Amino acid sequence: MMGLFMIASTGMGSESGLDSPTGMITVEGHVVPDIGPLPTVVPQPPGNLNYAAKISLGKQLYFDGRLSKNNAISCAFCHNPVTGFADPNQTSAGVGGLRGGRQSPTVYNTAFNPFQFWDGRAGSLEEQAIGPIHNPVEMAETHESVVPKIAELKGYKEEFQKVLGTGVSLQGIAEAIAAYERTIISTNSAFDKFVSGSPKAMGEDAQRGMDVFKGKGRCILCHNDSNFTDNQFHNLGVPQVGPMEEDLGRYYVTLRERDRGAFKTPTLRSITESAPYM
Repeated sequence: MMGLFMIASTGMGSESGLDSPTGMITVEGHVVPDIGPLPTVVPQPPGNLNYAAKISLGKQLYFDGRLSKNNAISCAFCHNPVTGFADPNQTSAGVGGLRGGRQSPTVYNTAFNPFQFWDGRAGSLEEQAIGPIHNPVEMAETHESVVPKIAELKGYKEEFQKVLGTGVSLQGIAEAIAAYERTIISTNSAFDKFVSGSPKAMGEDAQRGMDVFKGKGRCILCHNDSNFTDNQFHNLGVPQVGPMEEDLGRYYVTLRERDRGAFKTPTLRSITESAPYM
């Protein structure tokens, strides 16, 4: 039930410390950003100019399985809008039924994330968008072959020329998909309505839950700010259930001992749509 409180309410303040005028909150001596509504403006990277014009093309590519080797695995195959732009399975099946070792995270609000993937190996949505294309357990295509493949498909060559002023390119594919992903924002939740001045948007149980979330529960220490994440990487020491391969998470990216077994704090927005968890 806590997941419902996380997106549906704001703290009542009795146990959570003092909210500062700068939007910070103190919990047991730790000062962190308070939760609140998402920014009204989505960050636009300087390297993806005029991205609004690329949204329609990006949406078409996002749902096109022909980006994959077997022409069946699209971005939406693992990040399905019906299931919170995530995968309801513990791990996702790629080309040939091969499975990766991690659950596909939601695409909701990734526009606000400084790092992408559970281990943060991509520093932008553009970089993230083309990663699965050449991953052997996902789309299993190659960057070298996907460009001429897409260029030969009806309509794409003309659309790329119209939108980007160039032929089909890997960079263009990345920019277009990322542009579409920046439109996938979850707003207007009960929490958003509540903090915007609608006191009846949340029930008393949700308000009490958020008070615990921001106070004794200490959830806000990691799940904070407008997207309910600190965008950091943590090893929670969650026990292993059943046989599984070792996954050292962020350590594979940084090779720092302190990152061994650490993974990115997930957003809690739209959490009721994006099971499973942990």
